[in-house]
Amino acid sequence: MHSTHLLLEEPIRMASILEPSKPSFFPAMTKIVGTLGSKSRSVEVISACLKAGMSVARFDFSWGDVDYHQETLENLKAAIKSTKKLCAVMLDTVGPELQVVNKSEKAISLEADTLVVLTADQEQEASSQLLPINFNNLSKAVKPGDTIFIGQYLFTGSETTSVWLEVAELKGDDVVCKIKNTATLTGSLFTLHISQIRVDLPTLTEADKSVISTWGVRNKIDFLSLSYTRHAEDVRQARKFLSKLGDLSQTQIFAKIENVEGLTHFDEILQEADGVILSRGNLGIDLPPEKVFLFQKAAVYKCNMAGKPAVVTRVVDSMTDNLRPTRAEATDVANAILDGSDAILLGAETLRGLYPVETISIVGRICYEAEKVFNQDLYFKKTVKYVGEPMTHLESIASSAVRAAIKVKASVIICFTSSGRAARLIAKYRPTMPVLSVARQSLIVRGLFPMLADPRHPAESTSATNESVLKVALDHGKASGLIKSHDRVVVCQKVGDASVVKIIELED
Repeated sequence: MHSTHLLLEEPIRMASILEPSKPSFFPAMTKIVGTLGSKSRSVEVISACLKAGMSVARFDFSWGDVDYHQETLENLKAAIKSTKKLCAVMLDTVGPELQVVNKSEKAISLEADTLVVLTADQEQEASSQLLPINFNNLSKAVKPGDTIFIGQYLFTGSETTSVWLEVAELKGDDVVCKIKNTATLTGSLFTLHISQIRVDLPTLTEADKSVISTWGVRNKIDFLSLSYTRHAEDVRQARKFLSKLGDLSQTQIFAKIENVEGLTHFDEILQEADGVILSRGNLGIDLPPEKVFLFQKAAVYKCNMAGKPAVVTRVVDSMTDNLRPTRAEATDVANAILDGSDAILLGAETLRGLYPVETISIVGRICYEAEKVFNQDLYFKKTVKYVGEPMTHLESIASSAVRAAIKVKASVIICFTSSGRAARLIAKYRPTMPVLSVARQSLIVRGLFPMLADPRHPAESTSATNESVLKVALDHGKASGLIKSHDRVVVCQKVGDASVVKIIELED
């Protein structure tokens, strides 16, 4: 960490705390990724989620088959059409996830201080004494004294639905464990996590490849969330696989950092990936609790300086069952924003939670308040200093556009970009106003808001088409209430071989 300063405007007026939050067209600059599932897959609920601020829909293939997710996606398309709110699609791979298999789906009660056997024989019936798992080499990977954690869907850390085990002895392919806490496991699937142990399974499994090449290709996914990314090579292999699937050559890969191995190779992974998901659920088990915040702050800082989106998970777990987050969770969301996160990812809260829409709405409001006190000036100086000189041509244009927009108090920045790279670089400098661009994959980047553009109008073209796209952008800004008469707008565009930043003052 290079900075000792908090990215927080000081002093905060106490009176402003009592002012009600003002609704706006964009609930927040920070993006919200919502996982769609049993409680959030109807057109009605998805429409409400979009209106509440969800801009990326995540499809988690750890559960549910291709047909189930296709049906959900068709509902998402209908919701996008009816609400006119854009939403990107993220496919989340299963990866080398260890699972307890409970075919009968009967609840399993585990008593503290008793023994349970983990077996690789998946034909066995799961019970309080025996848990079949989907991994043949567990007995070779662990030793007596190692800690194993088992929880449903995602690790809630709740002492009644998650269980801590300590390896007692190894018997052939079976692992005998002592149960550390009394718990009841319910459902068909529980994830198993062994602290700081390398699991010898491929990051992109054959099952993942099958889903990507069928469901992924059919639906032209925007993002691939690569679970359990452990090395830069994992990202390279995934990109090589996507490049062979014509339609997915432009799909962005987000490396999901879930264990100490991924953390150890973080810098190389960041270079290869398009963005990073900090999976604090699993990391919080692999790391000692007192180290989790350090990883978050260091990783988000590195993503910010590289100009790549950082997505933080597991922020409002209690909202899976409750209408309000805890005070600690609300503070956690705000701190993630002040750290510089681009997006908040909601898992169980929207997947099977009772209040998916309220969760998105509340998280959006907390993000909005945190953005108001985000110290942009300090952040800007820090980023410019980190990038150093000489800057690349694009970096110089992007930072100049943000500096100009802040100096003239522009209401928006409009960026013409075909690849989205220029818009992402502008977002890297965290402008205080929205950036309108035409790249769909900017739906996960803080501050970027894509518009639907006519495909016949290339972003980098003649001045005539640039003028017509600019008119579309200004009309969009006016219709959404972002731009009013006499406002100033900063435009970043290519004219021939040159990149231009210009300031427009709107008339009546």
